[in-house]
Amino acid sequence: MPTNITESVQSETGKIVLRVEGDLMLADALLLERIAGGIVDEQDKDVLIDLADLDFLDSESAAVLKRLTESDRIEINGIEIFLQSAIDLAERRS
Repeated sequence: MPTNITESVQSETGKIVLRVEGDLMLADALLLERIAGGIVDEQDKDVLIDLADLDFLDSESAAVLKRLTESDRIEINGIEIFLQSAIDLAERRS
């Protein structure tokens, strides 16, 4: 399934929400990283990445997500247990 990234604003906090659906491969993860970084840098807004509707995440993408979590301004929600395991594995490899 192709990756779909949609943007909205969380009314309670003003954070920009990036909802990711489908399969997250490396090219898509790098695009997500550029989008989130651009929002933080150019709009000076915090970002919430919602992965609740993600179907697949490869290990290379997990490494990109791990890198994103190192920012104080980017938060990731909606990671199911198998996705968290992939991110943990990527963290141990880096």
